[in-house]
Amino acid sequence: MDQVELKRIVWRSRRGLLELDLQLERFVREALPTLTDAELLLYRELLQLPDNDLLDYLNGRSPCPNPRLLPTIERIRAIQR
Repeated sequence: MDQVELKRIVWRSRRGLLELDLQLERFVREALPTLTDAELLLYRELLQLPDNDLLDYLNGRSPCPNPRLLPTIERIRAIQR
């Protein structure tokens, strides 16, 4: 993935909820550079979710209905521990 698209992904990781911002900021800082192109596509797909839904999935309050996104969600959760 090119640098312009990576910058877009980083920008889209900034959300409207502080708690969500903090989780995604840490993920972007620690994991984004190591993601494969396929993982980046899944992360970009995850970023299309509404803020409240994404926060609920990351905090385990509700299950994500898309099983393709579960590995990315688990990876973000693992960084928070």
